[in-house]
Amino acid sequence: MSDKSKNILLWVIAIILTVGLVIYQRSTGPTYPIRGKVTIDGEVIKYKLIRTFGGDQDALVEIFTDSKEISGSIKQKRFKSHDEWSTTDMKRKEGRIVGVIPNQPPAGKVEYTIILHNNNIDYVLTEDPVIIRFKGAVPMAVLSPRIFFMFFSMLFALRVGLEVFFRGKDTKYYTGVVLIALFIGGLILGPIVQKFAFGAYWTGWPFGHDLTDNKTLFTFIFWVVAWFVLRKKPQNKLWPIIAVLSMILVYSIPHSVLGSEIDHTKDVKQNTETIKN
Repeated sequence: MSDKSKNILLWVIAIILTVGLVIYQRSTGPTYPIRGKVTIDGEVIKYKLIRTFGGDQDALVEIFTDSKEISGSIKQKRFKSHDEWSTTDMKRKEGRIVGVIPNQPPAGKVEYTIILHNNNIDYVLTEDPVIIRFKGAVPMAVLSPRIFFMFFSMLFALRVGLEVFFRGKDTKYYTGVVLIALFIGGLILGPIVQKFAFGAYWTGWPFGHDLTDNKTLFTFIFWVVAWFVLRKKPQNKLWPIIAVLSMILVYSIPHSVLGSEIDHTKDVKQNTETIKN
C-alpha cells in the first residue's frame, strides 16, 4: 500500500472512531432523553422524556397519541428540596398531550413522573422519576465553534494514535493541531459556554471540583507534555500514546456527569453555590 493510500485509510478510521466516541458520550450522559414505549388499548405509544432544557421558557413534555380517550398527568417537585409532590393534568393539543415543567434558574433541577390514564387504569411511564436540568440559553455563535473545535481535537487525537503505529511521519504536527483545537474549544470557548449556561466561567481545579472543567484541564496537560517531548524527540511514542489515552478516557465518561445542580435543602447563600457542568 502506498503512503498516500495508507494516509487516507488512517483518516477514514479516525473519523469513524471519532463519530463513535461522540455518539457514545452524548447518548449515555444524564442529559440524554429517556425513551420508551407503552401499549394502551392496542396503541403503541412511544415517548421521549427530556432531561435538559435551555432558555427562560417553561419546559414542555409531549406524549404523542391520537386517542382522545387517553389523558395524562405530571407529578413533579424540585430536585434536592423539601417540596411536596404536586400533580397537574396534562393538556391536550393536536395529536399529543403536554405537561408543563416551570422554568428554573440555571443549574436548577426538577424531578418528574408522567402518568397516562385510560379506562380507570394508570400507566406510569418510568419506575423512577426523571430529572431535568435547566440552563441558560447559549448562543449558537458560541456553541457551534465550541462543538467544532472539540470534535476536531478528538479527530486529530485519534489520528495521532494511528500515526504513531502506522506511519510515524506527522506525529508532532498532528499533536500541535490537537493542542490548538483543545485550547480554543476547551479552555476558551468552553468557559464562555459555561458562563451562558450556568453563570460561571470555571469551577474546576483549583477553585472547585467540577468534573467537566477538570477533564478538560487533565487532558490538555498531557497534550502539552506530549508536544514538548516531541519537539526534542520526534520519534517518541510513549507520550503521544499517553495523551491519546487521556483523551479517550475523557470521552468515555458520559457527558455532563456530575453536572451543575442547586441544592434547595440548603440555605439561600449555599443555594447560589453550584457545581458547574
